[in-house]
Amino acid sequence: MQRPPTHLLYLHGFRSSPLSAKAQRLAALVPAWRDAGIDITWACPQLPPSPRQAMQEIEWLIADWPRDSMAVIGSSLGGFYATVLAERHGCVAAVINPAVAPARDLARYIGEQTSFHHPDDRFFFRTEFIDEFTALDPYPITRPERYWALIAEGDEVLDWREMVSHYEGARIKLLDGGDHAISDFDQHLPDLLSYLGLPTPTSA
Repeated sequence: MQRPPTHLLYLHGFRSSPLSAKAQRLAALVPAWRDAGIDITWACPQLPPSPRQAMQEIEWLIADWPRDSMAVIGSSLGGFYATVLAERHGCVAAVINPAVAPARDLARYIGEQTSFHHPDDRFFFRTEFIDEFTALDPYPITRPERYWALIAEGDEVLDWREMVSHYEGARIKLLDGGDHAISDFDQHLPDLLSYLGLPTPTSA
């Protein structure tokens, strides 16, 4: 992306929330971008467990966003949703350890679950959600040039080889080691922002 996006969407992963470290880190940069004259709309919604409902709420949120100047960042399951959006609308997407086969990988989580950031909040992950994931499947991607992917070989949750294969032709930053959460996210933030056309604030 040559110019900064006017609208930026962040989508969190399974059992996560807008309180995730990566979401909070990016949200904290928005005031600095605005101070630098970049008028950017930021959104990071709490996503419901139903994939169908999650996509409906995302589509409602971005209904008035310009497709040619919006960008979406997604982590883990959020990377799957970000890819669905990029395929539907042609927007730029950055994915971080994306879940490329949630219908398969999340089947073992059917039942009552808790949120990472609000352990007292419980939700039920239903059997029908698996079919909803299958219905949304955005792979294979059609225009790899619109994607940037940050993938860790040390991901303890997802297979990095599978992730790489699903984003063949995209701009991939492959980490030797690392983990699913990308605990050293700050080290990779400049590359992510550079791809999006956003400056790394000097205070960052």
